Amino acid sequence: MNDFAVVLGMTVEDAIFSGIAALGFALLFNVPRRALMYCVLAGAIGHAVRTLMMEQFMWSITAGTLVGAMAVGLMAKICAHRVKIPSLVFAISGAIPMVPGVFAFQTMLAVIRLPGATEDTIIKILTDVAVNATTTGFVLAAIALGIAMPNLLFLRHKPVV
Repeated sequence: MNDFAVVLGMTVEDAIFSGIAALGFALLFNVPRRALMYCVLAGAIGHAVRTLMMEQFMWSITAGTLVGAMAVGLMAKICAHRVKIPSLVFAISGAIPMVPGVFAFQTMLAVIRLPGATEDTIIKILTDVAVNATTTGFVLAAIALGIAMPNLLFLRHKPVV
């Protein structure tokens, strides 16, 4: 089996689990029933795009997240027009699977280790804190920018009367 088939299989598996996560958050936020399937699709497509960019094209998690969030934002605009529900409903539940929880968790674990650190390990711990916190911030910024991008690109300007 070639590399692309492996990446494709991993991307499909990733999309399924991300869609389930998006469904869970959509249910948590009381999204109307008629919109649930679109929330699942937004979460699945967004995370699958991010995974594909990272695995196939070797992009960083920040760049992959930006493109995945743009896919979620575009999907949210399309679904909002189709279902007649605000696009934010689809964008939030679709983007939540891309939130960098592991990096935020590793940041907090390193911060907790700081008080008991010796002089030998404090530089490594501070480096871990800086790298993980910066990665978390950039990924969250990429999600925000990616979701907003379709709204900015396809915003219809109404003339002022």
